[in-house]
Amino acid sequence: MVCALGLAAPSLAHAWAPPDQAEAGGEGSAGLTLSSSGAAEPQADLEADAGVDTRANTSAEAEPRARKWNPRKQQPWIQRWAPEPHMFELGVYGGLFRLNGEHELFEPNAAAPLQGWLPLRRSNPDFGGRLGYYPLRFFGVEAEGGVIPGKLDDGSGTGVMPFTVRGHAVAQLGLWSVTPFVLVGAGMLGINGSGPLGADIDPAMHFGAGAKIYINRWLMLRVDLRDVVSHSLGVENTFVSHNFEGLIGLSVTLNRKNQAPPRPDQPSVIPAGPGDRDGDGILDVVDQCIDDPETVNGYLDEDGCPESDRDGDGFYDDQDTCPDEAGVDPDGCPPKDTDGDGFLDDVDQCIEEPETDNGFEDDDGCPDEVPAEVLRFSGAIKGITFETNKATIERSSLPTLDEAIRILQQYPSVRIEIIGHTDDRGKRDHNMQLSRERAESVMSYLVGMGISEDRVTTNGMGPDVPIDTNDTKAGRANNRRIEFRVVTGKLESN
Repeated sequence: MVCALGLAAPSLAHAWAPPDQAEAGGEGSAGLTLSSSGAAEPQADLEADAGVDTRANTSAEAEPRARKWNPRKQQPWIQRWAPEPHMFELGVYGGLFRLNGEHELFEPNAAAPLQGWLPLRRSNPDFGGRLGYYPLRFFGVEAEGGVIPGKLDDGSGTGVMPFTVRGHAVAQLGLWSVTPFVLVGAGMLGINGSGPLGADIDPAMHFGAGAKIYINRWLMLRVDLRDVVSHSLGVENTFVSHNFEGLIGLSVTLNRKNQAPPRPDQPSVIPAGPGDRDGDGILDVVDQCIDDPETVNGYLDEDGCPESDRDGDGFYDDQDTCPDEAGVDPDGCPPKDTDGDGFLDDVDQCIEEPETDNGFEDDDGCPDEVPAEVLRFSGAIKGITFETNKATIERSSLPTLDEAIRILQQYPSVRIEIIGHTDDRGKRDHNMQLSRERAESVMSYLVGMGISEDRVTTNGMGPDVPIDTNDTKAGRANNRRIEFRVVTGKLESN
């Protein structure tokens, strides 16, 4: 048994070694030989021993795996199959041809020109084929031929076969895989001679628009809407008969160019080296978020992770003291308003005491009371009178108005609304207008004496808000009045 193994070992080594080494090494290629006692002895021929390669074959492992270089796959589909120069399009179409009722598709009798005319069914199927050549991606020419199987519309149901042969020029916006276009052309609209209408061919023009959808390198879906203009019954040599045509087609696109080969300094294959699963340019071996691409914004761009801003305030969460509340500088937290009066703490002069919104010093954030002098000029103001049925202020009213001016000058934060009222005598529309004009007269006097116009607004209520009865002279006199109201909040002009 031991001798058999000793004889077999060189043969096994010879079979395992590479061919050149197996031939060169002979029995010495095994590196060891077995004695009759079964003990391993080193072979004397060290050169033969060196002929055996005990390492794994690394030549295949050193060669990188490769994938084909296909730049089209790097493009979005909407750009991938845009038209190219010198393309051909070969296709078929089907659709609807809506025939004008005054058609001239019949073989006329010279003695009686309208004899032989029969009505045709208006809506008919439309089938055909086309061939197009596009020397430019924006322009091309096409030839078409088709049939329009129809029937007579006289109750007989007799079949007829109109046909078209035509050509047209096409202008298209060839920037994307979805390509809009317009076309204009001419040709023939005819009918064969096998039916009761005889044989006839009329010249026809057509124009229209549509869109192409290039599905892939070879296939294109197309939609056309057209107006086909031809001769009309009883009108010689004029194009006045309009026929609608709607088509859906499928074409094969030919002569697209193959992608240009890579430059000499570029490999024809891309080594599949270290991966970048999220495509952010940071290899997976160092990317801390291999499935989430880095947000390249100048902040921690080397970690491979997108920066999170949960509250959308522009402060990344790791810098935001309030990551779930939108805020401002310096810490990303919303500005504070401790007393809840609408004045932020950094401008509120009384942080823990809310502002009293009463029209007096309402911009400091502090509670306050309206001075008694201001309150005295709130409500109906005695002593302001006008000439009868006019907006002219009587001179006896001026001392009262001058006192109002003094108080407004003393308290510059106070703003007022001047409201005019009348009694109910006369037409309401007239009284409404009169009450507004009287309020505006008072405002004009105040402004003319130096009160800022943006501190005063006016209104006219006419007879709608009486404070006394209108059944007595004294009551009506009380209802004819001017009121001052202290304004809070934003002043709006009337």
